[in-house]
Amino acid sequence: MVVCGDDGLAHRLAAELRGVYREQVTLVVPPSVRRVRQPVVGRARAASAALLDMVNAAVNRTGNGDPGGAGRELEATEPTEDVLADAGVERATALALVYDDDETNIRAALTARRLNPRLRLVLRLYNRRLGQHIEELLDQSAALATGDGPGSGTGSTTVLSDADTAAPALAATALVGTGKVVETDGLLLRAVERDPPRPGEVADPGLCTLALLSATSNDPAGADGSEGSGEQGPRLLPDEAAVRAATGRGTVVLEQVSYSGPALPAGRAGVPAFGELFSRRLRWSLAGLAACVVALAVALMLVTGDHPLHATYVTLLDLFSINEPAHNDDVGRQILQLLSGFVGLLLLPVLLAAVLEALGTFRSASALRKPPRGLGGHVVLLGLGKIGTRVLTRLREMDIPVVCVEADPEARGMATARRLRVPVVLGDVTQEGVLEAAKIHRAHSLLALTSVDTTNLEAVLYARSVRSRLRVVLRLYDDDFATAVYRTLRAAHPRALTRSRSVTHLAAPSFAGAMMGRQILGAIPVERRVLLFAAVEVAGHPQLEGKTVGETFRAGAWRVLALEVSDGERVEDVAPEGARQSRLVWELPDTYVLRGSDRVVLAATRRGLAELLGRRARQRSPG
Repeated sequence: MVVCGDDGLAHRLAAELRGVYREQVTLVVPPSVRRVRQPVVGRARAASAALLDMVNAAVNRTGNGDPGGAGRELEATEPTEDVLADAGVERATALALVYDDDETNIRAALTARRLNPRLRLVLRLYNRRLGQHIEELLDQSAALATGDGPGSGTGSTTVLSDADTAAPALAATALVGTGKVVETDGLLLRAVERDPPRPGEVADPGLCTLALLSATSNDPAGADGSEGSGEQGPRLLPDEAAVRAATGRGTVVLEQVSYSGPALPAGRAGVPAFGELFSRRLRWSLAGLAACVVALAVALMLVTGDHPLHATYVTLLDLFSINEPAHNDDVGRQILQLLSGFVGLLLLPVLLAAVLEALGTFRSASALRKPPRGLGGHVVLLGLGKIGTRVLTRLREMDIPVVCVEADPEARGMATARRLRVPVVLGDVTQEGVLEAAKIHRAHSLLALTSVDTTNLEAVLYARSVRSRLRVVLRLYDDDFATAVYRTLRAAHPRALTRSRSVTHLAAPSFAGAMMGRQILGAIPVERRVLLFAAVEVAGHPQLEGKTVGETFRAGAWRVLALEVSDGERVEDVAPEGARQSRLVWELPDTYVLRGSDRVVLAATRRGLAELLGRRARQRSPG
């Protein structure tokens, strides 16, 4: 496999392919990468090279000559045709183009498709619409060159964005505090580690039990760890008997990420709520005038003895100065008429102000909203750039209340915030009062996603001074810096949740999965091992086709989790009553028979997936 890039994502992707999937990787990077961001990329480069040296040393010690996991590194300013040929694109299985410039990636992809029509291409593009057109163009070109026809899987093209792939994990971290997330069918699924159940306690298995954690005592279930594990190592994809027999062992279960907190009063688009039409001062003025009218009507009723409705009617006539003068009435009635006329004079400017405010509110209905009073339990999002915009969209899709803070009124995500009617505070987050305007003292969590590490750190430190137990997530590029910040914040605030995230670190698994094939949805680490999630066509797999869901399960290898339902198929025909439903049907009955036309989502170990998909497992997983 070939990886070409000019930033940290290329090195992380190469390390992911070597360390997780045991693939042979050729890394192509520009020479200037040593001078640009030296404190960051230099360390990533060194880590990638160190991993390569370790793998090569292991191969030399075994003496089997297996190149799995090995690779080399080339330096080139641009991915020209000669550079791609030198990297071995004609013989490669997959090519990842992860340059920060979309044009560079597209130009290299067109060249690579001409050199190897059967090559699996993975491109990093931020422009979604352009990415769809490029993907269709390259797939059509591969189909014409190979003669296999579209949809055959030969020469497939996958266009990804690091912002899109990192957004689900960042959103889940802000919500539930974990980065072990897989996205499928628009759902976010997380792997949750649970402590061993107490005697007599029944643990919730979630969607399914993914693994048994390393045993802390003599546990008979730990004697058969998957993928060559030791006696007390984690056991991946255990069967129900193993889960019941396990004592003193924690579990990893699969759950759906959801939100049950308060929601923002969004209202209908273009029609503001009544409370937004008038300011607080104007509402109090109207309430005071209404109270004066009621008081005058009651006084008139007591003075004249009229019926309450008639007294109110006469008071309103006096208020609008359309009643006959009370010069022949008693003194009390004359005084009340003068007071009503005076209140009427006060009412005119208030009504005029109400009309002007309402018209101004309707005109600015598409403008930025302010955080509503009394808001709490929300997420404060700092930065509406490339990453922040994607995270904002993901959070609102999950109906999570968000308040954004952005210093640049022309930022990329401002239009998205207006469209989603999300409150935005304009101002520099490092200035006093900006976070207070975002209601940070009542927030659920803080997502610091600006492009400047020091700004993110300063905002988090100030937010922690306001609320010590606030959940914070930082976007930090430098790994060493992120580790130091994380440890310091954890030591200073041991009861608060702190997470530091790198976008390239979060995006690398998705790019690596795409290089392995479109069916790979993601990977979740379990201690020193990894579980892969894949979407697989049942046709052509004798281990699945024609068998029930219960018969297809193989402990320690793979487990069918969900079934994709086509548009013309009813969910009720497949799913049991009360099952969690989406386009993917979860909690399938064990008696359901898989057909050749079905498409399923399964969890598998590396070795199990290699066996199921017919890939050659070149090396054993590390112990």
